[in-house]
Amino acid sequence: MDSSSQEAEGAKERGLVYVWKAGSCSVTPERLPGLSGKTVLQAALGIHHGLLLTEGGEVYSFGKLPWRSGPEESCANSPILENTLLGHHIITVAAGSFHNGAVTESGVVYMWGNNSAGQCAVANQPCVPAPQPISISDSETSPLLSVRILQLACGEEHTLALSLSREIWAWGSGCQLGLITTTFPVTKPQKVEHLAGRVVLQIACGAYHSLALVQCLPVQEMKPIPERCNHCSQLLITMTDKEDHVIISDSHCCPLGVALSDNRPESHAFCPSLETLEGKSVSGSQSEDCQKPLVEEHTVVALEADEASVFSSNSGQEDSVISSPGNILFPDKKGVKEYLISLSDRSLSESLEKNICPEPEQPSQEEQLSACIPGPPGTSTSALNSLVASCASAVGVRVAATYEAGALSLKKVMNFYGTPSSESGSQSGGGSPGPEALKDSREEQVRQESMQGKKSSSLVDIREEESEGGSRRLSLPGLLSQVSPRLLRKVGRAKMRTVALTPTYSGEADALLPSLRTEVWSWGKGKEGQLGHGDVLPRLQPLCVKSLDGKEVIHLSAGGHHSLALTAKSQVYSWGSNTSGQLGHLNSPTTVPRLAKVCGNGVWATSAGLDYSLFLADEEDFQPGLYYSGQETTTENSLYENSCTKSPALLLSCSKIGYISSVIAGGDNCLVLVDKNVMGYIASLHELASTERRFYFKLSEIKSQVLRPLLGLDNLGNANTIQLLQEMASRFSKLCYLIGQHGASLSSFLHGVKEARSLAILKHSSLFLDSYTEYCTSVTNFLVMGGFALLAKPAIDFLSKNQELLQKLSEKNEENLQLVEVLNALFFMPFGRLHSYARTLLKLATCFEVASAEYQKLQDSSSCYESLAVHLNRKRKEAEYTLGFWKTFPGKMTDSLRKPERRLICESSNRGLSLQHAGRFSVNWFILFNDALVHAQFSTHHVFPLSTLWVEALSEEAGNVNGLKITTPEEQLVLVPSTPQEKTKWLRAISQAVDQALRGTSDLILCGAGGNVPRQEPPVSRSAKYTFYKDPRFKDAVYDGRWLSGKPHGRGILKWADGRMYSGTFRTGLEDGYGEYQVPNKALNKVDHYVGYWKEGKMCGHGVFSYATGEVYEGCFQDNMRHGHGLLRSGKLTSSSPSMFIGQWTMDKKSGYGVFDDITRGEKYMGMWQDDVCQGNGVVVTQFGLYYEGAFSMNKMMGTGILLSEDDTIYEGEFSDNWTLRNKIRSKSLLLIAVLALITT
Repeated sequence: MDSSSQEAEGAKERGLVYVWKAGSCSVTPERLPGLSGKTVLQAALGIHHGLLLTEGGEVYSFGKLPWRSGPEESCANSPILENTLLGHHIITVAAGSFHNGAVTESGVVYMWGNNSAGQCAVANQPCVPAPQPISISDSETSPLLSVRILQLACGEEHTLALSLSREIWAWGSGCQLGLITTTFPVTKPQKVEHLAGRVVLQIACGAYHSLALVQCLPVQEMKPIPERCNHCSQLLITMTDKEDHVIISDSHCCPLGVALSDNRPESHAFCPSLETLEGKSVSGSQSEDCQKPLVEEHTVVALEADEASVFSSNSGQEDSVISSPGNILFPDKKGVKEYLISLSDRSLSESLEKNICPEPEQPSQEEQLSACIPGPPGTSTSALNSLVASCASAVGVRVAATYEAGALSLKKVMNFYGTPSSESGSQSGGGSPGPEALKDSREEQVRQESMQGKKSSSLVDIREEESEGGSRRLSLPGLLSQVSPRLLRKVGRAKMRTVALTPTYSGEADALLPSLRTEVWSWGKGKEGQLGHGDVLPRLQPLCVKSLDGKEVIHLSAGGHHSLALTAKSQVYSWGSNTSGQLGHLNSPTTVPRLAKVCGNGVWATSAGLDYSLFLADEEDFQPGLYYSGQETTTENSLYENSCTKSPALLLSCSKIGYISSVIAGGDNCLVLVDKNVMGYIASLHELASTERRFYFKLSEIKSQVLRPLLGLDNLGNANTIQLLQEMASRFSKLCYLIGQHGASLSSFLHGVKEARSLAILKHSSLFLDSYTEYCTSVTNFLVMGGFALLAKPAIDFLSKNQELLQKLSEKNEENLQLVEVLNALFFMPFGRLHSYARTLLKLATCFEVASAEYQKLQDSSSCYESLAVHLNRKRKEAEYTLGFWKTFPGKMTDSLRKPERRLICESSNRGLSLQHAGRFSVNWFILFNDALVHAQFSTHHVFPLSTLWVEALSEEAGNVNGLKITTPEEQLVLVPSTPQEKTKWLRAISQAVDQALRGTSDLILCGAGGNVPRQEPPVSRSAKYTFYKDPRFKDAVYDGRWLSGKPHGRGILKWADGRMYSGTFRTGLEDGYGEYQVPNKALNKVDHYVGYWKEGKMCGHGVFSYATGEVYEGCFQDNMRHGHGLLRSGKLTSSSPSMFIGQWTMDKKSGYGVFDDITRGEKYMGMWQDDVCQGNGVVVTQFGLYYEGAFSMNKMMGTGILLSEDDTIYEGEFSDNWTLRNKIRSKSLLLIAVLALITT
C-alpha cells in the first residue's frame, strides 16, 4: 500500500462526529449517523440545530430547522446536505441561535435561517429558507469593491464577518453590532469603524455581545493617549485642586457606552414555525435592548464604585445636575448619595440570602438607574500614572495622594465627604442600620469588586495595592504626603532592565505563525458582566478589555451571557454570568476576567454554550480530556434536580471514543470531532502539540519567576556583564515567544486537516534553527564571561528563598545543589527540546512509506534538528571548557584576552609544544582559541589571528625539524611537539580552527546536507584583514584583501595610520600591478593621488599622478619616479603660471627631447633637456611671432643662432648668454623688434 492510499485510509478515521445532550456530566456520546464516512473539518451549533463542513467543502445541517418548508426537513435527526451550496467550495461555517452562515473559497458569504432581526442581511423577510448570497462592498472605494470574507460569527440577532483585510463587518440588530446607528435592523453589512486600521485576528459572538481578538499595535505606532474623549469631548483625566488636597481621577465613562436609542418595535416578527420552538430563549426577554441595561443584585457594587467617580468629576461644580437621557434626575450629589446607600443596603442584604446559582430576575427600578451613573474607568491608567509622576517630579516626593476612582470603598468616600453613615441612612428614609457583620460583608464586596474594576482598567498590581491599602489615604492636607510607593517604584525603576524581557518580535514570525501580541475587545450588552470591563453597562462601540493586556490570548469563545479567553499558556480566563457555574470557578458573577480552575495539564481548546462551557485539556498520556462546566441535571426518585458544577468535571466517556480535535458547544447539544489513532500518527501529533504547550508554560515561568526578578537586582557587575545579561534575556524572550507561537499554531493545526507537510517545524524550520542558535550564542557568551557566577552573588537571597521553585523548573532534585548549577540548568534547558522535535518527527515519518516525499521530508528534518541539538550541546561544552581555563589563567592577561565569543580549543600547559631555538629558561605557552593563536611568555603575550595564520607540517626527511611551521604576515615560528600524537593533534586543531574562522561558521551540518561534511584544509589563498605591528614599511597599517602564504597577494586595500592608502593588486606582500595610491599633504590640506601600475612596491609603468599643488603628470614611472615619456600639466589657464611639458623624463627630471609650452609668457620651447633645464639644440617661438633656433645651455641660447621675425627678417650670428646680438641685421625694423623682444624677456 502506497503512502497516498494509507493516508486516504487514515483520513476515513478522522473528523468523526459525536453528539450528546448538554446539561450533565454523565454523558454518552453518540456517533452522528448519515455522513457516509465523510471527514468533517468544522462544526457549528445553534440552540437546537447544527452545521457540518466536510473535507470536500460541502455543508450539512441537522437538528430542528424551522426555516425549511418540509416537515421532515424541519426536524432532521440525520445531516441534510445543503444543495444550494453545491459547487461552491465552502471553507468555514457559523451558526447563531436560529440562523446560519457559510463562506466560500472566493470569500462570498451565504446566510439562511431566522431573519427577524436582519441577521441574515435580507430586508423585509422574516425567514430565509435556503442559503442566499449577500453583498458586502466597501463604500470607501470607487468603484465599489466586493469584500472577501475569511470568518463568520453569529449571535442571536446579529452576525459579524472578518474580511481578508482583517476588518469587521456587521449586520443585524442591537448595540452588539458596534455600529454608530439608531436604526435597526441593519440589513446592509457595514464596517465596524472603531476597529478600522487594526489587525483583527478572530471574532466571536455571544447571544447579545461580541468579542474580537486584535493584534497589538507596534510600539512605534502606538497613538498618544488623548486628553479628551473622541465622542463626548469630556476630559479623560481630571485633577481638582482643593484647599487641603488634590484629587486625580480617570473615571470618565463615555455616554455612548450607556444609552442607545432604538427605533425598533418592542415585538419582533418571527417565523411562524419559530414561535412554537421549545426551550427557553437565550435572552430571557426579546424586548430587551441596550437602552435599558439590566443588572443583577450585585450591580450595586459597581454603582458604589461609580459614585466616587461621579463625585470626583463634579467636585468643583456644586450646583451641577447629574442626569442622563431617559433616566431619573438628581439635583445634587447628596441625593444620589442617599439613594445609593439605601439601594445598596437593601439589595445587598437580599443578595446574601440568594443561592450561589441564582436565576436571573426581571429588571427593577434600581437596575434601570444604573444607566445614569458613569461606570468604572475605561481609559488606560498609564496616562493617570504619568500625571501622578509629573506631579511627583514637580514637587518632589511630597505630593497630594492619588485618588484613583473605582479603587476605594464606599465607606471611605462617605467619610471623605463628611457624611456620617447614620445620617445617610436616616435621610434615605430607611430604618436602623443593619448589623456590623452585614456592613463588613458589604464593604468587603465593594472592595473586591472595586479591585476588579481597577484591574479591568489596567491599574497595575492589585496585590501590591491591597497590601498598601491600609497605609494609603484618600487625599492629604496641603502637599505634605508622599505618592504611593508603588507609583514611585514604577517611575524610578530603571527601564533598561525591563526592556530586555520585551521580545523582539519578528515580522517574519508574526506573518507565518499566530501572533501572541493580542488584545481583547468587547461590545454589546453587558448586564451579566460578559463584556469584562468591571461593570454591567452596555457598550455601543468596541472597548479594550485592559485586564487581558499581556495575557497572550489566542482564542475567544462567547456563550449566552459569558465569555472565555484562551491564552498561549493554556490558561482560560472567564467572565460574565455564572448562574450555572459555566465560568469554571465559584465567583458569581464576575465582571472582569478571572482564571478558570480546569484540571489537566493545560487547556488548548474552549467552547462557550448557552449556559455551560467545554474545555479540552491535555492529559498525562497526551490524549485530550474533555471538561464540562455548567448546569448539572441529576435524576433521583424519578425527579430532576438542577445544580451547578463547582469546578469543571472530566467527561470520562468522551476519552474512550478517540482523540478529540475540536469541541463545539451550543444550546441543547454538545459536539466533538474525533480522530482515530491510525498507525500512531494522531497520537504523535498530539504528543508534539502537548509537549510544546507545556514547554512554553515552563519557559514563561522561568521568564517571569526567575529572569525578570534577576534583571531587577542591583550590583549585577560591570557594564559588559549587564549587556551580556540583557542580550541573553532578550534572546530567551524571543525564543520563548516563538515557542508560544508554535504551540498556538499546533493547536490550530489539530483543528484542521492535519497534513504533516503543513507543520511549522517543517515549513519554517529556519525560524527555529536561527532562534535556537542565536540563543545558544548569547547564553554561552554569558557563561564564558562568568556571568552565572557573578549573577549568583547578588541574587543569593532571592534564589535561596525560591530554592524549591528553581529545582522544579530546572528539574534538578539533588540536595545541596549550587545556585550556579541551577542557573546553568535553567538557561540551558531549552536545548533539550530539539531532541524531542527530532524524535517526534521520526515517529511521524514511520507512518508513511519509505519512498514517499513525506517520509523523506520528515526524516531530513528529524536529522536536522538532531544535528542542531548535538551541535549546540558541543557549544555548551566548549563554553564550559573555556570557563574552566579562565579560572586557572593568570589574571593580568585574562582581562586583555577574555572575550565573550572566544573559545578555547587546546593549550600547551602540559609541555606538549615548545618553540624551536628557545632559551633554556624561557617559558613558551601556546593557547589556541577559535579566533587566534596566543604565544605567552612570562607576563607578555602576542596574539596571532587565525585568519592570517598558515600551518605546515615539517618532516625530518627534508632536513627540517619534525615540527609545525607557523607562518604569519610578519613572523615565522617553528613549533616542536613532544610526541607524534601531539603533532597530529595540534596540526588538526589549528587547521580546523583556521578553516572555521575563515568560513565564519562552525561545523554545523545544515538541513538537507545529506551526510557528513568532509573536513577541509584551510585554503592557502584567502581573504582576511590584518593590522601590521612590526614591518617598518607597513607599521600600524591595516590591510584588507587577499593573502597567499602569509603575504598580501591579489586585490586588497592598505591603509596607513598617517592617512596614506593604497587600493589595488599585491604580489608577495608588495604593491604589484594596477592600483590607486593617495598621500595626504598636510601643508595644503589636500592629497597627492596616483592611479597606475606598480612593481615590487613601487610605481612602475604608465600612470597618472595628481599632485596636491595642482600639477598632473601622465606618463611612465620607474621606482616611484617619473621615467620615460610623460606629460606634465602645471596649473590651469586661469592660474598664475600655467604650463605644459611633453617629453622624456629620467629619474624624475626632464631629460632628452621635450616640448615645453609656457602659456603665461607666450613661449614654446622644443628641444633637448637635461636635469630639468634646456640643454642642447632647441627652438623657441614667442607670441610676438619671433622664432629662435640654436644651441641652449642652462635654459639660455648661446653661440650661433638664427632669429626670424614675421616679416621674414632674419638674423644669423652669435648670441651671448644674455641674448645680445653680435652680428649685423639684415633689416633695421627687425632690430627694433628684436630689442622689444629682448626687453620682454
